[in-house]
Amino acid sequence: MRKGPLQAGEKVQFTDRRGKKITDQLVPGGTTQTEHGLILHDEVIGRPEGSVTVTVSAKREAQVNAQHPERDAGKPWKGARAIGGWQFVVMRPRLADYVLSMPRGAQIMYPKDIAQVIQLGDIRSGMTVLESGAGSGAMSINLLDAVGETGHLTTIEMRGEFARVAEANATVYYGSRPQWWDLLTGDFDTVAATLPEHSFDRIMLDMLDPWNRLEQAYRVIAPGGVLICYVTTTTQLSRLAEALRESGVWTEPDVQETLERNWKVQGLAVRPDHQMIGHTGFLVVSRAMAEGFEALKKRDRPAKDTTSDIDEMTAEERAAQLEELELRDISDRKLRKVLRDLDAQVAALPDTEGAADATDVGGSDVGVTGGAGALM
Repeated sequence: MRKGPLQAGEKVQFTDRRGKKITDQLVPGGTTQTEHGLILHDEVIGRPEGSVTVTVSAKREAQVNAQHPERDAGKPWKGARAIGGWQFVVMRPRLADYVLSMPRGAQIMYPKDIAQVIQLGDIRSGMTVLESGAGSGAMSINLLDAVGETGHLTTIEMRGEFARVAEANATVYYGSRPQWWDLLTGDFDTVAATLPEHSFDRIMLDMLDPWNRLEQAYRVIAPGGVLICYVTTTTQLSRLAEALRESGVWTEPDVQETLERNWKVQGLAVRPDHQMIGHTGFLVVSRAMAEGFEALKKRDRPAKDTTSDIDEMTAEERAAQLEELELRDISDRKLRKVLRDLDAQVAALPDTEGAADATDVGGSDVGVTGGAGALM
């Protein structure tokens, strides 16, 4: 963790009084463009966190494309004068801010999901963790922080270019490449087959088909170790949960999703923000059984059928399915009771003259024939 005065090469976050945040890397002689002028990096380097810097006025000519100025012909603001005098507070970004602002090769996991991975996966200092799917490095950096220098993280990434992006983002965040991190490229099963058995305390899978990787994951995880998977669709979720159950070596999966909503608080005016971060993915958590022991089966009463599409059935099959599911249409006796209750409620209204006429027409003497099918 970096402390003390801000140094060249560090990422910093500029925040104005409206809460707008800009994350940039400090470079000697560099500037950060804002809507209200330029922030001079030389005035920030060497200052403590929490200091305030003021923008200076400058022409925005540097933004105009020098090779193809015609591309900016319809953007007059790029040649306008940016009026300075706007204040920004300078801080080192929190990890949550950093991962949202860093360059991305692949979509990142949101901080709300990353926090749940660390908590639900019980990932702590000194542990050995296996991760599949580095992406842009958001999850990797958080795992590196969680295990610390006394632990170890091994990441398997299929695509070499994504591995380079993740490695660069982690290097910029820490100031140098973390020495407690092995970043391997290749297919998960192929690379995991080269790793020692039962050598990892925790496994994090962020991939398209984690249900196809459970065999190798079980081979390398320690008994009692926690497996946590991140999937985005209900189809993936269903396949993964059923594969965990069918394997017999993983405990009953626990499934969660996290929704995030900010609140605005100004005096007594307290209300939720109009926007929120809704569904981004599902987290599936399970634990590894010891060899020779089978996971206990949860005895929930399942639905009688979870695979058939009722719209594709014949009339006879549909009727049999309804009977099997114990779905019954309302009985004649029940219907008459409902109508009597409604008649009484209508009659109790202040103006019942019109309602009484309507009741006489239908009333409680409505003939119900042919059972519930005639009512549909």
